[in-house]
Amino acid sequence: MRRFSQKQYEQRVLVVMAIYAMAVLFAWPLLRTATQLPWKILLALAPVLPLIYLISLLARRIRTSDELEQRTHLIALGTAAAVTSTLGMIGGFLSIAGVLKLDGTILIWVFPVIMLSYSAVRWYVLRRYGVSSWCDEDAGSWFYLRFALVGVIILVIAALSHGELDDYRLGFVYGTGGGCMGAGLVLALSRWYRRRYRSE
Repeated sequence: MRRFSQKQYEQRVLVVMAIYAMAVLFAWPLLRTATQLPWKILLALAPVLPLIYLISLLARRIRTSDELEQRTHLIALGTAAAVTSTLGMIGGFLSIAGVLKLDGTILIWVFPVIMLSYSAVRWYVLRRYGVSSWCDEDAGSWFYLRFALVGVIILVIAALSHGELDDYRLGFVYGTGGGCMGAGLVLALSRWYRRRYRSE
């Protein structure tokens, strides 16, 4: 299978995340008025479809990478699965004991926890091997600024949709937008600073 470039990967990820944000903002509010079960299921699962494509992009990237990269991905994915499973078990037992009150909405955090754990562990493993991560090598400051821009767009759309979303969904969207914007700005400034410092 032909390996796509870093630029193509970045562009696809950004498009997918934009589609995901639109699905959360515009499909979910329609659930209140949906009466037919098939239509309700379709609207509820609309944000999942872009995430499935994102997972397939990551799988393709891993499959077409070299052996060292595949090893780092395997270690990171295994650790992320262990971390998420452990947190799930802790939450489950605390919920059974009545210490925490958890409902089904907690499941929406499984994928973000896996991705955050995976990214952190892979960064650590790459550093241990003495290799810079693909973010450091291939992505410039503009890549991270695009994430910040996506975060700003999500925040603006959320502000415009303030009356259409309940508190939980509104908090989730504001958190997603703020997280994208903050992480994008911090990483862009860090990348810019490192490049400028190294050039001097």
